[in-house]
Amino acid sequence: MPYTIEPLSKNQAIPSFHELLAPVYKILSHTPPLEAKGDRPLQMTFEHQLKALIFYHLEEYSSGSHLVQALEEDDFAKKEIAPPDGIKKSSFFEAVNHRGLEQLLYIFEKLQADTAQTLPKEYAHLGDLVSIDGSLIDAVLSMHWADYRDGSKKAKAHLGFDINHSIPSKIFLTDGKGDERPFVSKILSPGQTGIMDRYYQCHKDFDLWQTEGKHFVCRIKRKTHKTVIETGPVRPDSIVFYDATVLLGTPNVNQTKKPVRLVGYRVDGKKYWVATDRYDITAEEVAYIYKLRWDIEIFFGWWKRHLKVYHLIARSKYGLMVQMLAGLITYLLIAIYCHNNFNEKVSIKRVRELRIKIKNEAYNFDFQTLNISNLKKQKKDYAYAKT
Repeated sequence: MPYTIEPLSKNQAIPSFHELLAPVYKILSHTPPLEAKGDRPLQMTFEHQLKALIFYHLEEYSSGSHLVQALEEDDFAKKEIAPPDGIKKSSFFEAVNHRGLEQLLYIFEKLQADTAQTLPKEYAHLGDLVSIDGSLIDAVLSMHWADYRDGSKKAKAHLGFDINHSIPSKIFLTDGKGDERPFVSKILSPGQTGIMDRYYQCHKDFDLWQTEGKHFVCRIKRKTHKTVIETGPVRPDSIVFYDATVLLGTPNVNQTKKPVRLVGYRVDGKKYWVATDRYDITAEEVAYIYKLRWDIEIFFGWWKRHLKVYHLIARSKYGLMVQMLAGLITYLLIAIYCHNNFNEKVSIKRVRELRIKIKNEAYNFDFQTLNISNLKKQKKDYAYAKT
């Protein structure tokens, strides 16, 4: 049975919260249904689970228990987010750790595509740019799957970040030891350009990505052996001091089979060496594209700090992926909201304004409801007195 949830109109309760959620309401009707596994109906439907997780990240709750308490005691959360009969802590955590992943993944993919269509493309002249990086997530010792080192458990999120629209594009999750390089092919689509740091340097992968039609701009280690095929001109006034077509690596050991373009440039006295298969842009543009890699670091920092995505409410790998996807969906919704209302990128200033606006609307709605209730009671008492 398809989902039928609909956003409230502007003159109904808490319009700002429902305006924020409006893009997912459009997707819900096509989302694969979440079925109860037994004979008992779900205490928490997927719609309630989705709204609760978005509310968790939007309001910066510090734990799942904190959220459940709000769903039980906060008037706005009880009316707009929690199931009609409330939600028990055990039922909430069971839902997060075991249900909804397929549905959240579907919504994230559809919402990401919709967001990319909505937001302006900032670097269209440089191509479809995707920064790729991994981020460690502190885990607890009971999370046995999150292998990292003795006495320490960590998970790792492997993320693609759409530079042109400043939004996340894909995510994968492994234990903390998970190698980041194999995820490049999974994150990139043909025609896209992946932007990566030195850790991703792998000469076999440079060949593979070219075979797959996936471009790259990847910093390499300074001492990497290079066999020069052809050198290109450099401007004396440029930060670029080297531009050549080369084979990277030691012959008969780890040398690339396909030539790559190698650009060397200097910033603040520090030298950078960047390998790419892009010959359609200038060396200075190659350097600029690599600089844009920093955007994913800014996103990771903002996402962790302001949406509390790494305050874990799940212990299973399944549940952690549920939480990560919900955090990404929340960020995409905020990106659309900031664009539609302010023609701006995401900022904590606008998020704080939204939080305050939602609280004010909830308070005003409760106040109006109370006044209406009192007025009805007064009319009833007056009519009774007349008789």
